This record gives sequence, C-alpha cells and structure tokens, in this order.
Amino acid sequence: MSLIHPRFGVWALVQGTWASRFHPEDPPDASWDRNKRLIVEAEALGYDSTLVAQHTINPSGHQLDQLEAWTASAALAAVTERIEIITAIKPYLFHPVVLAKMALQIEEISRGRFAINLVNAWYKPELEKSGIGFAPHDQRYSYGQEWLQVARALMQGERVSFRGQYFQVDDYQLSPKDAFRNRPLIYAGGESEAARNLIAAEADTWFINGQPPDDVRAMISDIRSRPRRGAPLRFGLSAFVIARATDAEAEQALSDAFEIARKDVPLRSGLLANVDPDVIMFKTAAKSPRIGTNGGTSAGLVGSYDTVADRIRHFAALGIDLFMLQFQPVEREMRRFAAEVLPRVRQLEAAE
Repeated sequence: MSLIHPRFGVWALVQGTWASRFHPEDPPDASWDRNKRLIVEAEALGYDSTLVAQHTINPSGHQLDQLEAWTASAALAAVTERIEIITAIKPYLFHPVVLAKMALQIEEISRGRFAINLVNAWYKPELEKSGIGFAPHDQRYSYGQEWLQVARALMQGERVSFRGQYFQVDDYQLSPKDAFRNRPLIYAGGESEAARNLIAAEADTWFINGQPPDDVRAMISDIRSRPRRGAPLRFGLSAFVIARATDAEAEQALSDAFEIARKDVPLRSGLLANVDPDVIMFKTAAKSPRIGTNGGTSAGLVGSYDTVADRIRHFAALGIDLFMLQFQPVEREMRRFAAEVLPRVRQLEAAE
C-alpha cells in the first residue's frame, strides 16, 4: 500500500449546493456568510483544503445566486489560518497578467496557502452572452496553455517577455514576489488529450473527476507517461460522500438522494443543453446515474464508515493525495465525515 498521507478538502458552496436544490434539510444558499461559516468550520474540523469554483452566472439557472470566487477567496484568506484555498479560473475571463497579480495578493493575505485551479470552461452561455465568445474545445486548451505559461512565470517573480498566438507581453514583472514559497500552486482539471498534455507540462496537481479506482489507475498511468519537467505531478480526486454506520444505511441514503434529485431534472436538462458536447466530464457522467458534480458518487465513497475509509486508502495507494469532497446536507455530513471517517483513515495509515 502507498505511504501517502491524504489530505481532505470541501467544495465551497458557490452555487448554494452541489446536489439537489430541493433537499428538505439543505436549502441552497450561496451567500458569503454561509460560505465563510462553512470554511471556517471546515478548518476547525481538520479539513486541509477548500475548492472555490468559478462561474459568473449559475449554470443551473441565471436567476439563481452565484458567489464570486476571487473576491470571496481573498476574504477567506483573511478569516482562516491553516486551510489551503484553491480558486478556479477560466482563462478567457482574466488576462494572465492581471490574474497573476491577484493570485500573488491572495497568497500574501493567506501567508502561503493559495492555489489556482485552471478550468478551460464548459458552460457556453457564460462566455457567449458576455460577448467574449466560446472557442472550440482544443482552442480553449491552446489558449489556456499560453495563459498559464505567462501567469506561472509572473507568479514565480520572473521578468516576462512572451510572444505567442494569443498573448504578447513585454518586459513585465510583478512585485512584491511570493514571500512564502516559489509561487502559488497550480491545480488543473480536464480529461481530453489537450487537457492531459497541458496538465503534464504545466500543472502541479491534476484534479480528477470522481470515477471508479480502475479508471483512476489508468488515467494516472497515462499522464505519468507524458513529457514533464520539474517535480512529479500530484493527484486530487473529487467525490461525493455518503457515509453511515452500515453499508445498508448508506445505500438507503443514496436511494433517498436519487429520489430527491428527481425534482432537479428540469434544471439539469437546461444545464446540459448549454454545455460543450466535447467535454469528457459530461460524456462520462451520462454513462451512469450519480449524485453530485464532477463525478460525484461515481468514485464509490458510499458505504459504512469503515467501507469509505477502506476505499479512500485504496485511492491513496493509486496516488491520490487530496480528496475534494461534497456532501448533502453539507454542514451535517461534513461533521459526520470528520468525526467518523477521518479517524478510521488515519488508523488504517498507522497500521500499514
């Protein structure tokens, strides 16, 4: 078994929920106040990280609330002391020079706890309705790779001159430099060939959408075979957790969640009508039902406390060192995981 000591994070509630909008105990609330309480409590419970996803409009419906990721992340950096803050960025929404400066500022506020998560967009109206335009899939990744080359060099304190297809930067340098490490970390998601090549070349950690262990093993093996410079790539996994005292109770809770989720079908249908059909995440999701986003329960973290802990250790043995978790009801189940599953994971580690 792997000697990896996995870390655990929670998704910030930028859309108010990552499961059903009709759960009787978990009404959607994307407010800053709720997100602040959630992440401050997550830190106190021992969680290591949070992911703040970025949208300017809510993909489930433009009338629904949406937390702004970057201003919220700066505020989270100021009200927390230990937890890592990972904030998603869609390159077309920010010039890399501007974003690199913002990232270094949040890095300073957090005293070295900040990271960016590069996401090359999948929700078409967000860019189309703004007038920015929604480029074809592989062009978005080509743009994203140039964008990241510029932003990465600037975050590292380098003086940058860059001539590319999309960006021309002349003798640019940002100050102050990162006082805590070389630069903020870079996470990135995506499963296409274009995404994997970008991640292998430029990212520190690959965020993998929740999938069964055999699929995750194959993906990790594939990307490890690609050209890479610098430190070895690390791996994170998104997963929706349903943990109970027994496997039977967890399966019943999963069945209940699917029943509640029936009410979300019209919202989800509207969302799916507006996604890029070339995005692999949605092709994979169509193969089997699941609760949660970004793979959700497809990772299989549904079962008794012991079962979920065992499955986490199995993923860690494959190389996963950060589990970014979703729950519903969020606060209650986040506490349950911290109290019941996390100690079991650490006990399994100690016994190895």
